[in-house]
Amino acid sequence: MKTHNLGFPRIGDNRELKHALESYWRGETSQNQLLETGARLRKNNWAGQKALDYVPVGDFSFYDHVLDTSWMLGNIPARARETCGSPLDRYFRTARGQSAGDGEANQICAGEMTKWFDTNYHYIVPEFDPSSGFCLDAQPLLDQIQEAQKSGVTPKPVILGPVTYLFLGKAENIDKKTLLKKLLPEYARLLNLLADRDVEWVQMDEPLMVTDLDNDWKLLVEQAYQTLGNEAVKIMLATYFGSLGDNLDLALSLPVQALHVDAVRGKDQVPDLVSRLPEHMALSLGVIDGRNIWKTDLNALLDQLAPIHDQLGDRLWLAPSCALLHVPVDLEKETGLDTELLSWMAFARQKLVELDLLATALNQGRTLVAAALEENAKALENRKNSARIHNPEVQARLARVDDSWGQRNQPYPERAKIHKERLNLPLYPTTTIGSFPQTKEIRALRLKFKKGEISQDAYTAGIRDQIRTTIEFQEEIGLDVLVHGEAERNDMVEYFGEQLDGFAFSRYGWVQSYGSRCVKPPILFGDVSRPRPMTVAWIGYAQSLSEKPVKGMLTGPVTILNWSFVRDDQSRADTCRQIALAIRDEVLDLEKAGVSIIQLDEAALREGLPLRKHQWKAYLNWAVGAFRIAANGVKDATQLHTHMCYSEFNDIIDAITRMDADVITIEASRSNMEILNAFDKTAYPNEIGPGVYDIHSPNVPSVEFIVANMQEAAKRIPKERLWINPDCGLKTRAWPETKASLKNLAAAAKELRAAATA
Repeated sequence: MKTHNLGFPRIGDNRELKHALESYWRGETSQNQLLETGARLRKNNWAGQKALDYVPVGDFSFYDHVLDTSWMLGNIPARARETCGSPLDRYFRTARGQSAGDGEANQICAGEMTKWFDTNYHYIVPEFDPSSGFCLDAQPLLDQIQEAQKSGVTPKPVILGPVTYLFLGKAENIDKKTLLKKLLPEYARLLNLLADRDVEWVQMDEPLMVTDLDNDWKLLVEQAYQTLGNEAVKIMLATYFGSLGDNLDLALSLPVQALHVDAVRGKDQVPDLVSRLPEHMALSLGVIDGRNIWKTDLNALLDQLAPIHDQLGDRLWLAPSCALLHVPVDLEKETGLDTELLSWMAFARQKLVELDLLATALNQGRTLVAAALEENAKALENRKNSARIHNPEVQARLARVDDSWGQRNQPYPERAKIHKERLNLPLYPTTTIGSFPQTKEIRALRLKFKKGEISQDAYTAGIRDQIRTTIEFQEEIGLDVLVHGEAERNDMVEYFGEQLDGFAFSRYGWVQSYGSRCVKPPILFGDVSRPRPMTVAWIGYAQSLSEKPVKGMLTGPVTILNWSFVRDDQSRADTCRQIALAIRDEVLDLEKAGVSIIQLDEAALREGLPLRKHQWKAYLNWAVGAFRIAANGVKDATQLHTHMCYSEFNDIIDAITRMDADVITIEASRSNMEILNAFDKTAYPNEIGPGVYDIHSPNVPSVEFIVANMQEAAKRIPKERLWINPDCGLKTRAWPETKASLKNLAAAAKELRAAATA
């Protein structure tokens, strides 16, 4: 029986990739220095996986593996293809955009960015049009294979499969499925090149196989692997993030030498799969959870795997369920967590140790690893019975919740009349999503406070200075609804988790969200409650500085859930409702403090949507219900906002409507206002702020650009219900571009108002 891994975290133990990228983008280091950092990270990753029979190669990326695939295939957007600088610079322009200057005459828009299936990883969407063609350049991958071979590991190249690549792309004036016939010759060339490098196995990732596929997409999968399955290397078709379901027959019919399935999320499919596996095919079972940080029950798993091993012998492979991109690198660094919590968890390196223990037990007998198996059993038993997990008061309160907790007193049209009188906002009111730049000064202040180098009073005074600066700037440029800037917050989820019971926090538990952006998800291990107010003092201080309304800024329960490592001993729905009750308490305290507008961000609502449509209704019912529990206890005079970003929302617009937020701000600019198409079919009844510029790019939007976007929005939504705002928070941006962009936003609002009253 063999072991392998589908992919390892790219960022490094100490986020070396993040720091190297940002240093290069600032012009502080050279391209050679960046490339050297990449080579060093790959070498370290391979060294930590030497116990595996096959080690992934090609899982490393300087920004995004889907974008890497576009570049390998020569599918480079025309706007970036002929720009100045090196190929790597053009690659980054596709990912991040580029302002006019730096040798370029025109502004270059970044590629659209959206969620990788149902994860919090974001990929750069491939772009297709009638002129799209493909021309293979595999040299970067071939170089990495040579590096890996020299380092003493057996490489298994990781390649995004051709059908999933097309499936994830965005097509204009063409049916993207017709491009497969152009794409397959390049994939065939690639496989032949890999064979020339003595590669035995290739991992071909086709996660679209766990989604609902119509007959056309199924036919494309069949055509692709009838062609590629005859090449000179062995193909492992890798599926993950769910069960194959009704695509199982198709997967088993393909002429590939191995099939990888997610045996964590798709555990129920394993018996049928084993019984029907063709004689020519090996089966890779993803038995270690690649998306959460809890230890695996090794003894129970061995009991399940032993008969499969007896039946399949060396045709059984073991692996994590998916690439370990979605978990932190190494638990050994977490010296700040107490030993009990540590004993329940496994990060990427520890998951590979679990994999090795399973392989040893199955190949050579459990006796050889008896001590490790006993330790694993004790840790799991301790977690199950720990008093710190269960809070009877939280459970009792949850049992009292009924539908009335999620209902506003009056419908939106009546509330809107009250808001108009109370807030007295102009046509096209302007606001931001919440956060302002997290400067070096803010991060240094927070770090000193955490280290005990400054007092609580000194920290509070320092944060208040930042809040005052932010309020004064917004007043100066004439924004209508202000925010305090969130200077006190390290992260929109971590900040709240730190103040809620039931959460724990790592120090080095970073995972990549996109490019150089890393997040440190909270560890949600027990029942959730709010011991004390979390934001009231900061928001109250900000409101004291202005006569204009200042939004109370909160993260919604679904986003806190989906962006945390969540306990697996109760349903996610129950855990989400516990969080909702805690946030509800904060909402009501803000209202009591006189805050007239409260925003609950639900950026991750769409992200948690199951990949199979028959499961959508159940998820959306409890997710929307949790939001309503958190938000809707307020009086009608309080205006409720929510915010969503970087996902496809068109197909769940009905559920978003059921949230009944008075105002929704939503990402729209990077997808060229595509979200507005949803309103051709659904008359969204409340107010909406379609994000008018992309904050993940350094580009400063012009007044004309913002006006044009809002004019497009006004074709679908009455201007009386439109807001003007960026498409996400501004914490990752620098102050100069933030100021320039928001000044243009405010100027655009004035222009639109003047045109509306002319």
